[in-house]
Amino acid sequence: MAVKKKYKLKTKALVTLLIVLGSFLILLAGIYMFMGSPIDANNSNDIEITIPSGTSVRGIGNILEKNDLIRNSSFFAIVVKLGKNNLKASTYTLNKTMSMQEIIKIMHEGNNYNPDSVRITFKEGKRLTDYAKLIANNTNSTYDDVIKVMNDKTYINELITKYWFLTTDILNTDIYYPLEGYLFPDTYEFKNKDVDIKEIITAMLDETNKKLEPYKSKISNSPHKYITMASIVELEGTNTENRKMIVGVFNNRIKLGMNLGSDVTTYYALQEPMTRDLTSDEFKTNNSYNTRSTTMMGKLPVGPICSPGISAIEASANPTNNDYLYFVADKNGKIYYTKTVAEHDKKVKEIKDAGDWIW
Repeated sequence: MAVKKKYKLKTKALVTLLIVLGSFLILLAGIYMFMGSPIDANNSNDIEITIPSGTSVRGIGNILEKNDLIRNSSFFAIVVKLGKNNLKASTYTLNKTMSMQEIIKIMHEGNNYNPDSVRITFKEGKRLTDYAKLIANNTNSTYDDVIKVMNDKTYINELITKYWFLTTDILNTDIYYPLEGYLFPDTYEFKNKDVDIKEIITAMLDETNKKLEPYKSKISNSPHKYITMASIVELEGTNTENRKMIVGVFNNRIKLGMNLGSDVTTYYALQEPMTRDLTSDEFKTNNSYNTRSTTMMGKLPVGPICSPGISAIEASANPTNNDYLYFVADKNGKIYYTKTVAEHDKKVKEIKDAGDWIW
């Protein structure tokens, strides 16, 4: 009996040990997952760091922790040493969406840092003329050089044969800039300031091609129409949800032969910045971009009015069907939808009376 009791005690102790060990391993896994996870999965802003030659693993960890790219330099050093990773000195562009292992992998592989490289960030909702200024400010090309290339008909025709989403629609003589709306907004890096303008355009159009590929089956019958709509809701909306609603409203108005009545198209038609209220005469201007004009009943503008981001493209391709005909936004970006002009005018008055009008 004593032997049996002793055996039971040993078995119980072993089970307890296994439970404790298992719990410890689960705890370690949890710590590893947390410590190695991205600092901020929603913040993809570039952070440039330089690792000088001869910097220790702990020193690298300190630099990363100081830039809020990892949670703890000591834990980082342990993981690097256990993984036998050889981190290389260089300058890296990282961001907070990267996990610790992603950062280690990048630094283990190293890169060919070029101090002469040029990084240009093109933002959503900007016009081609804004992009031309950016290129001129960051390269050895002038603004006039950029505009000349982007309006070169021979070059534009070459691009039409190369990219499926560029159609002869962009050759319409009423269009101010053929490539307006088609240069995808993103951050691009080039070898140096002598970069050729066409190289920049190619990089941006290649990115557009990648971004539009998932929507190709839906928009290939009329990509110009979808990009034009996307460019409008890029400026009219603030997120994918309300942009989808706005596309639904615009589609309703087009079906009924109504003007879109989009103020942002008037600003573009006049090539005015959206920093002041337009006059009633300006809103009435007959122009193939101005959807407030009586000549534009049931029509989209002749072409895009800015470069839309992926949110606006998604909204244009997959709108939210609704039965609204009007919408208005207050200065805080909140959008109100109405079905009749009386309801719309009432809502506008309420916004103005509350001091929330955009101007």
